[in-house]
Amino acid sequence: MVNVMDRYSRQILFKSIGESGQEKIKDQTVMIVGVGALGSVSSEMLARAGVKKLILIDRDYVEASNLQRQSLYNEQDAVDKTPKVVAAKAHLTKIRSDLEIDIHIAHADAQFLDALVKDVDIIMDGTDNFETRLVINDVAFKHDIPFCHAAVVEASYTSATFIPSKTPCYRCLTPVLPSTTMTCDTAGVIAPAVHMAVSTQVAQAMKVMTDTSLDPVLIFGNVWDLEQNRINFKNIVNKECPTCQKKEFPTYDAHTTLMRLCGRDTVQISDETITKKRVKYAMETRGDDYRETPYFIEFYFENYRIVVFENGRMLMHGVENAKKARSIISQLLG
Repeated sequence: MVNVMDRYSRQILFKSIGESGQEKIKDQTVMIVGVGALGSVSSEMLARAGVKKLILIDRDYVEASNLQRQSLYNEQDAVDKTPKVVAAKAHLTKIRSDLEIDIHIAHADAQFLDALVKDVDIIMDGTDNFETRLVINDVAFKHDIPFCHAAVVEASYTSATFIPSKTPCYRCLTPVLPSTTMTCDTAGVIAPAVHMAVSTQVAQAMKVMTDTSLDPVLIFGNVWDLEQNRINFKNIVNKECPTCQKKEFPTYDAHTTLMRLCGRDTVQISDETITKKRVKYAMETRGDDYRETPYFIEFYFENYRIVVFENGRMLMHGVENAKKARSIISQLLG
């Protein structure tokens, strides 16, 4: 058994944390929404920092293209197409056997996150799209929970921390965020940019955890060009903001059953009637081959790779629009 004092001794020696700060860190429960590039790195940093518990949420599984930057995973995870939260828990447990970890293979909408945040102290953004960040923002400000944002594409990165009743929210800040339509899947990304984004994100999270004074700053930079800048957003408040000013939290009213995944030719369908059992019956009736794991069924239909999870969620790889997705569902399930 690793000696606890030895494990965190160098972190305790850091005067801005010390023994009192470490005591606060060890009582923290952190929710990480998305455990891809950003979330896999932040989950490892937080596990090693000594937090009490991690709640991991991700809708996807490990693929070979992830391994270049998602450093928590390995080749076997990609071969097995292990759900990211399952693989993350397995690897994090080997790093720290006393770490509490709850995992959820799910799409993070407001209603889903709302049911999980009761004992959460801080929410970490590990997502890859603007829409889910607005969801996290609404949930965080509704429940008065600090929200640490991060984003990355190519060699560029951003991070910022939003604290309800103390700072403007993410929705207020969106007009001054770096504007781009690029994603990791269209423009690429390098691992050093991921680690820069997460390093600043987790450092700010640790300040929040230890009750250290935190300036509301947007940090952005480019690791390839060795540039980093910061903007203080203390006064960037939208007086008409539906989240932090009007307390309306609009994403709670959004119910999307079909959506494209950011930057990918993949459509996600959420429908509780599309169960593994129902799809298995359809495939066996048609005489088609499929691969079953404890977490999903995978098969090919008209050369499209389709993955069906137990909770009524289907990913259609290679499908570019909703019309085609609905046509496939109709042909498969009637």
